[in-house]
Parts: sequence; C-alpha cells; structure tokens
Amino acid sequence: MAVHRTRLENGITVLSERMDSVRSVAVGFWVRQGRVHEDEAVGGVSHLLEHMVFKGTRRRSARDLAWELERLGGALDAYTTHECTAFQARVPAADLGVALDVLCDLVFRPLLEERDLEVEREVVLEEIASAAEVPEDLAFEAHARFLYGGHPYGEPVLGTRASVGALPLTALAEVHGRAYRPGNIVVAAAGAVEHAALVEGLARWLPDRAAVPRPEDPPPPNGGSGFRRLRHAGGRQTHVVTGAPSVPYRDRLRYAIYVTSTALGGGMSSRLFQRIRETRGLAYSVYSFHAFHARAGHVGAYVGTRPETAGAAREALTEELALLAREGLTGDELDDTRSQLKGQFLISLESPVSRMNRLAGIALYEHPYLTLDQVAARIDEVNRAQCLEAAAYFSPERLATLELSPGDDPAGSTPDPIRPSAWSE
Repeated sequence: MAVHRTRLENGITVLSERMDSVRSVAVGFWVRQGRVHEDEAVGGVSHLLEHMVFKGTRRRSARDLAWELERLGGALDAYTTHECTAFQARVPAADLGVALDVLCDLVFRPLLEERDLEVEREVVLEEIASAAEVPEDLAFEAHARFLYGGHPYGEPVLGTRASVGALPLTALAEVHGRAYRPGNIVVAAAGAVEHAALVEGLARWLPDRAAVPRPEDPPPPNGGSGFRRLRHAGGRQTHVVTGAPSVPYRDRLRYAIYVTSTALGGGMSSRLFQRIRETRGLAYSVYSFHAFHARAGHVGAYVGTRPETAGAAREALTEELALLAREGLTGDELDDTRSQLKGQFLISLESPVSRMNRLAGIALYEHPYLTLDQVAARIDEVNRAQCLEAAAYFSPERLATLELSPGDDPAGSTPDPIRPSAWSE
C-alpha cells in the first residue's frame, strides 16, 4: 500500500492510497465550509446547500446523479460537519472516471433553483423535526451550546427551524460561489486506485475556476461550566451529558486523550460501563466521548437513566470522573487500552471508505501521514503521566453538566425545540 499526494495547479490537494486487497475505490471531495463559517442569521446554510447540489445540474437530473453510480453497483453520499462539507462515492475500480464526472458535476455545477429550494427546505425541516423527537440528541445539542457558550462549534450543523425556514436562494449561491472553489477543496481516494489515473480524471472533469484562499479558522471558544437542569415534554428517561473543553486536533495530547477516554467509557469493559451499568444497574446506555476540531476539542460522558435514579447515576458518574482526574489510569488499564485502540484502528482501516476519510483529515488538519506502524507506535508511546494530564480535562470542577428530564414545558411548544428557551429550568 502506498500513499500519494499532489497539489494541482488550481490549488486542490489530491491524496490517494492504494489497497491491493480490494477491487473498488472510494473517492470524495471535502469543501472547507461548515457551521463555523456561518453567521447565526444563516445557520444551516452549508447543510442545506449540501442537499441542494443533489437536485440536478445542467447535464443531469437529481435521479440521473444517483442512477449513474447505482447502475454500476456504486453509491453516492454526502455529509456536513462544523468544519467541512463532504461528497463521496464508492464504485468498482474500473468506474472511477464515472464517479469523478458525477462528483465534479454536482459539486461545481448545481442548478440551485428556487423550486428545488422549497422542496429541499422541507426535507431539512423534517430532518430537524426528526432530531427533536430524540431526547438524547436534544440533550447533546443543549449541552454543546452550554459548553461552547455561543461559539459556532456549539451550534447545530442542521441549523434551526427559524434559520432554515428563512434562508434565501441567494445565501446558498453566495456560499457556493465563495467556498466551492479550488484552493478550498481536498480530494481523497482509497482502494484499487492508481494516483495518476485519479489526477488525470480530475484534470478532465474539474471546471476552470479561480482558486480562493482557505477560510480562516474560527477563534478558540471560551467554554462554559457548571450545572443546568432542563425539562422537555415527552420521553421517560433523564439524559445527563457532561463535558469540558480539551485540545484541538493537532495537540500533542490527542493520543493520550484517546487512551484515557477509551478506558473511561469506550466499551463494555470500561470503567463507566462496569460501575454504572454492570454493578449498579443504573443505566442501559453509558459511555464517554471526545472530539477534536481545528481550534478546539472537548471530552465528556453520557448516561441515560430513569428520573428516579438520575441522582444516583449522576453521582456515580461524577465520582468516577473525579477518581480518573485524581489518579489517572493504572498500568494494567494503560496496557489493555493501548492494545484495544491499536486493534480498533487496524480493523477500521480494512475499509476503503475509512482510509479515504483518514487521508482527507490529514489534508484538512495539515497533519503528517502516519503508517499503521507509526500510529501504533504513537499509541504505545502514551504513558501514565500523559494520561494523568489528559484525565485532568475530566475533572468535575471543569465540567459543564446538563440534565434533560421529562416534564411539561409551561411555555408550550416553540419554533425551535433545541433552543434553551424551549425548556423549563
């Protein structure tokens, strides 16, 4: 397996990794455009635009865009995050050129028509409504706002019903014209791919469009802390989300946080699972989490439990976090978790899609490429002192803790159920 990297004259970064064990190829385009690049008034515009480019181009209808790859046994997909929008395809290796043609067409030449906007706006509003039906999702969105204190990293990628409902076509066209340009795009592919063929295909299908400089990363946020209890009509569980700001993607402590968070709540053998579920029977779902952005990151834990056991579950969670912050990991935990992470990493990279996404992250976060052996070495280099330093981010006094409980909302229904104003304190 070999990794190749080319920077095209128009500014696009192209990466590929050949996998001799497969006969397919996964290829994707990443646009540096996400929620952190939006003003509050147009919240969700990046995600709505991601939907809109699939509505058709001058050469293809919406059905044609999907059918061109599906008839080959392939698939087309897309997603939006806080920092980028991605468009991906997976096809038999012989059909890489078709995938590049379709991706270039929908990414660079969408029609963006008013009639399509009204249809797709309703689709996204349904997506927002669907999320509002899941209390766990609501708890995480409320916690993100609490944790990030109004910073875009804490705002929902989907936007809100109010913002999406008011987005004009001109806002989508402005984002497309500004962000969907060479210099702001990364292309990555993995599988049975020849790098020269990938570059040649892009040269054929990419439009002749002037490059733009990459957008500036947002300033780091000021994190919130403390405790909030909110109520939301519906549901039968109390959802507790707790977390604190940690480090950005390129920080030296990232691997130590991986190890520490995994030992805390990364599986059935983890501390939280064993204490809160297996020993106490206080929850069905309990786990830790972590995330890394360009200029920020966070760590935390979640537990879902019945209202009558919420106090005991939150107390047990807090005690376990305090113990972790105070003592870190034992030597045996460190050894076992390092082995666990190396195995998970190895298994995940058996997929061309996983390898493609990994390549894109290398370019997006300007991080050096590491072989499997080098990643394993980075994990093995994590020691107890580093884990203790990472564990400090879980210290209870640093945490923003949000508890979402079932109950009536005296204010009644509101346009945006994920807004704090939709709940009673």
